[in-house]
Amino acid sequence: MQKSVGDIENEIVEEFELFDDQMDKYEYIIDIGKKLPALDAKYMTDDFLVKGCQSKVWLHAYEKDGQLFFEADSNTAITKGIIALLVRVLSGQSAKEIISSPLSFIDKINLRAHLSSQRSNGLSSMIVKMKAYASAFS
Repeated sequence: MQKSVGDIENEIVEEFELFDDQMDKYEYIIDIGKKLPALDAKYMTDDFLVKGCQSKVWLHAYEKDGQLFFEADSNTAITKGIIALLVRVLSGQSAKEIISSPLSFIDKINLRAHLSSQRSNGLSSMIVKMKAYASAFS
């Protein structure tokens, strides 16, 4: 059975509590990005680019059995890690769950606090795009 958004967020918060140093958190985010499955090249086009990101972020969504699944990639390591976290939390959830999720783990792990304003805007753009996909499928 698929875990809830809240359960997955709690797992992420617990993982980040293991790190005291902000640089260790960045390294962990980069490692998470390295584990993101490769995105099919046919989705690495302008049609799938997330607008508003300093880096290039491609995001593809598809529905299966009433759940939405996300696939993504980025041309920078830290951004790839950030989108990997969002994919981990939201992929496999219902459109309704994705739309209503406050994504509180972002603040709990202080992610936004340590991003440049452009990266923070990019994070917001990724979330908006994922929720827009969910709206389109709902």
